[in-house]
Amino acid sequence: MFVIAGLGNPGILYQRTRHNAGFQALDKIAQELHIRMTKRGFSGIYGEGVYNGERVVLVKPTTYMNLSGNCIQAVMHFYKCSVENLIVLYDDIELPVGSLRIREKGSAGTHNGMRSIIACVNSENFPRIRIGVGDRAGGRDLKDHVLGKPGKAEQAALEDAFNDATEAAKLIIEGKLMEAQAKYNKRHIGGAKAD
Repeated sequence: MFVIAGLGNPGILYQRTRHNAGFQALDKIAQELHIRMTKRGFSGIYGEGVYNGERVVLVKPTTYMNLSGNCIQAVMHFYKCSVENLIVLYDDIELPVGSLRIREKGSAGTHNGMRSIIACVNSENFPRIRIGVGDRAGGRDLKDHVLGKPGKAEQAALEDAFNDATEAAKLIIEGKLMEAQAKYNKRHIGGAKAD
């Protein structure tokens, strides 16, 4: 079985912000896999389904970004899912807007949501799909950038990235992580500029 987590902040205020790219990508996966995200529990919103013969649980923590690990740990424990079968989708300011970077494992970098997950599950050994939201333009404050909403060109690039992230997640479930990396890590290099 697999647990796929999209990271973001709950509430209308944060909808469609750059920091909620993980939530938006997870919505695409839910749509593609016909999984209804209607259950509440584990300090999150989640849904269950099947893909490629594997049970799949999709989850959005509602703990706010910095405490994402509390929700993920609870879900992993309840479903007895091995950490290697956790897939996390989240925003990355180090990548051009709309690009993806898929990794089999690794550190959290500067992302507080990932730091929380790694601390709670006590491992870095799980796949992640990083979604480029671009660096802050013109020296803009980092918080303002990630909590800001992308303009039209940026959003179009992100929508493409969400679709690619969905296909990449499916490949990972199918045991084709390297294929996902080869296909999607090279996409959208240069990306759209932040508005």
